[in-house]
Amino acid sequence: MAQLASSSNGHARCCIAGGGPAGMMLGFLLARAGIEVVVFEKHADFLRDFRGDTIHPSTLEVMHELGLLDAFLKRPHSEVQQANGQIGTQPVHIADFSHLPTRCKFIAFMPQWDFLDFLAEEGKRFPFFRLEMESEVVDLLHEGERVVGVKVRTKSGERALRSDLVVAADGRHSIVRECAQLERLDLGAPIDALWLRLSKRQDDKAQVFGRLDTGRIFVMLDRGDYWQCAFVIRKGGYDELHQRGLESFRDEIARLAPFVRERVAELVSWDDIKLLTVAVDRLRRWYRPGLLCIGDAAHAMSPIGGVGINLAVQDAVAAANILVPHLRSAGAIGTEPLARVQRRRGLPTRLTQRLQLLIQDRVMTRVLASSGPLAVPLAIRLLQRWPILRRIPARLIGMGFRPEHVRTPAFGGN
Repeated sequence: MAQLASSSNGHARCCIAGGGPAGMMLGFLLARAGIEVVVFEKHADFLRDFRGDTIHPSTLEVMHELGLLDAFLKRPHSEVQQANGQIGTQPVHIADFSHLPTRCKFIAFMPQWDFLDFLAEEGKRFPFFRLEMESEVVDLLHEGERVVGVKVRTKSGERALRSDLVVAADGRHSIVRECAQLERLDLGAPIDALWLRLSKRQDDKAQVFGRLDTGRIFVMLDRGDYWQCAFVIRKGGYDELHQRGLESFRDEIARLAPFVRERVAELVSWDDIKLLTVAVDRLRRWYRPGLLCIGDAAHAMSPIGGVGINLAVQDAVAAANILVPHLRSAGAIGTEPLARVQRRRGLPTRLTQRLQLLIQDRVMTRVLASSGPLAVPLAIRLLQRWPILRRIPARLIGMGFRPEHVRTPAFGGN
């Protein structure tokens, strides 16, 4: 494969901090369009437990537009056309994805590391793409007010790379965002989640299963040979739960999901359970001269709806659509196209977060504070009475607000 002479000499047209969904998708799209790009990922591989693994229909549509869908779906995954749950003792049907105006009318569940490995393999087909693992962006290079590159910590030491555009895609705890001193607006999150896994048996139904009961919320996601589970708690409630003991916690899960009662013993210690501190925030401004933030670095999402990957991918597609013409031209990238990316993606981000906050405050907080039997809310009762209404939450979850489409031609195309 051709090597990037300029990046090896300390310069690249674009460098991306973070090899998550936003960074890898943007890196792929820029390389496909003939833009020299370097992606820095601080870990040695993409294998991380308890990362989002929902690939939404709008993301699958992007893969189709790139001509990658058939190859992508050959990777092990499960497909879910409906989202179901249980409120108290009442089974409920929430969303029906089978009527979406997309090629794939389902949510695909695939471990995030497989998604990222796939993008990495496809990206390496282009001579303009370079992925550096075990390389963490730890600081920015400046000339006056402008960001002109990054400092990267690697196994062999620290080095600098100058770049015409730096993209921060290094997650909700973004180092690049901190270095850029961009103001973050904390929208609040009254919940946290305990993530764990339980084995899956052949006679378990493939589904998205959510259980709301007195004072408890439990969600199970099908990952093929095991269930990834989220036990939702009020923020700051972990210590109290821990003090009651692991046996009490296992009993809670068995009560909420009786069909896994014999499997809760797989939780041998609290080390098998990971606390996810939920945050919902966004930057007031996603950019400064020479720098753009996308994905969780620009806006941390609640796990409600599992839309984090989808928002990150949509950011990347929009950024590529807007920035490629400017990156193909010589010279520095002005702030106007960076502002256009924020204007394009700011509205869907705000609307999605507003909806998540509404569900957090009106549903989840009340359920966690409840002490008596739960009544099925009117909105859910309407979904049961008129199944056609289930297309509404399916569209909000599966496609989101303002789904993006690939507008950048492949290198050599028109």
